[in-house]
Amino acid sequence: VPMASGSIKMDPICLVENRKNQLSVNPKALKVLEQISQLLVVVAIVGLYRTGKSYLMNHLSGQNHGFCLGSTVRSETKGIWMWCVPHPSKENHTLVLLHTEGLGNVEKEESKNDLWIFALAVLLSSTFIYNSMNSINHQALQQLHYVTELTELIRTKSSPSSDEVEDSAQFVSFFPDFIWTVQDFTLELELDGNSITEGEYLENALKLSPDEGPQMQNFNLPRECIRKFFPKRKCFVFDRPASNKKQLLHLEEMPDNQLDENFQKQSKDFCSYIYTHAKTKTLKEGITVTGKRLGPLVEAYVNAINSGSVPCLENAVTTLAHLENSAAMQKAADHYSEQMAQRLSLSTDTLQELLEVHAAREREAIAVFMERSFKDENQDFQTKLAIMIMKKKDDFLLQNEEASANQVLQSFLQSQAEVEAAILQADQALKDADKAMAEERTKRQAAEMKQDLLTQELKDKKQKLEAQERSHQENMAQLKEKFKTERENLLRKQEAVLAHKLKIQEEMLTEGFKRKANELHKEIHQLQKEIERIKDDRLVESLRMVTQIGLILVASRSRFLNRV
Repeated sequence: VPMASGSIKMDPICLVENRKNQLSVNPKALKVLEQISQLLVVVAIVGLYRTGKSYLMNHLSGQNHGFCLGSTVRSETKGIWMWCVPHPSKENHTLVLLHTEGLGNVEKEESKNDLWIFALAVLLSSTFIYNSMNSINHQALQQLHYVTELTELIRTKSSPSSDEVEDSAQFVSFFPDFIWTVQDFTLELELDGNSITEGEYLENALKLSPDEGPQMQNFNLPRECIRKFFPKRKCFVFDRPASNKKQLLHLEEMPDNQLDENFQKQSKDFCSYIYTHAKTKTLKEGITVTGKRLGPLVEAYVNAINSGSVPCLENAVTTLAHLENSAAMQKAADHYSEQMAQRLSLSTDTLQELLEVHAAREREAIAVFMERSFKDENQDFQTKLAIMIMKKKDDFLLQNEEASANQVLQSFLQSQAEVEAAILQADQALKDADKAMAEERTKRQAAEMKQDLLTQELKDKKQKLEAQERSHQENMAQLKEKFKTERENLLRKQEAVLAHKLKIQEEMLTEGFKRKANELHKEIHQLQKEIERIKDDRLVESLRMVTQIGLILVASRSRFLNRV
């Protein structure tokens, strides 16, 4: 059921179906996402089956029921299920909970299916929760081997980079934050006799071994991947929620106040953190994701998997941008047409009045387009919109001219008829000289009227050209503002990535891994060059804008001059 705010209230629905090891997107789920115009906070959970993922996700929704808990050794969730709920604390946001089928299910035939589910959860979420049992030990990290295979399952760019920096070096720029939740935690949070926080417990578990042998490389790889790929890390541990087996089998039926006190507090802290710190879903260049945008992304990724290739962020964003920009262009053009039709009174408005109405409505239409568009390479869609608006404006002007010309013609014909009638009445009484004077006066009036029409036509031409120039300036101003915002977002994103890589490098040096720290140098240097390029691009972008929008103006003037 859609809500007025652009959010939606619904029950969980399967988003990605997994039948006979074939993934497919559920059209009903896409329709649900299509209705959500709000920004999304997307929280995905993965982990071994039967480890309490469903209970955690239900708790985040604020309900005990929703995702099926089950009480047997069979995995209850297949594919990826989605639950969209109004965000409890972020205004104009929808909280999307993605619940994945349990990893390592013995009933599955195809182990690569687990890998694709894991990769999709990473690609779709803004916060990624890995859920396990008892403790974070070597076995738990080995079970998280999926993270080490992401370099083979996800591509950032459609073609390899020429700068020798690995494609996975850019993962941190669009990967979600990472949270490790540990259920039925049985240890004391202590290290060397001192109390530690959950975060310190996780960081200690992710420390690398200094040994260089092949066995230690396998030990270090999942730890390295978690540290390098995910921009933030957090850990939550949970005591067993109830003491006896019967209660554990029916947790969804138990009121919160009957659960273990520590578990209640831990659950509350966990939910509070998610509500406060789980970020809005964005893509690599800071492009925000709404429900309308998430649907095409899911389709693009699943289609890539089913075609035998690898999900590629660049390709998915390109596809999404084309869909979004086409829709934005049409919405802006429709807005212009509707508003012009409402506000115009043809034949009674002067040309200046009509052009003023056009300028205001065009400004609104460009704003509508700018708000909804992104990655409009070379301003192709903005150019098309400018031409569409120009054509619509010309149609309104033509209608106005025809209506005005008709009025002028009727007025002229009426005055001529009156003059001719007067001449006819006085015909008998007039001498030949008087007749000649009357005819000359009539000719003079007609010539004056023709001159007035020519003068008005030249004035109209000037007003129209001035209107075209204002149109050019309006396109320029709004495009310049959009470039500025996009550049600031990209710069902020890249600087955050740089800070993350510098932090990893410092940690490696502190822990004695000089070679690994040096390996990061090339990535850091490349990123620093990219940041400088973004900062220095102001003049280049300004020139490009002038050139591109100038082409729109030239095209519009050519069309106008051809008409007149």
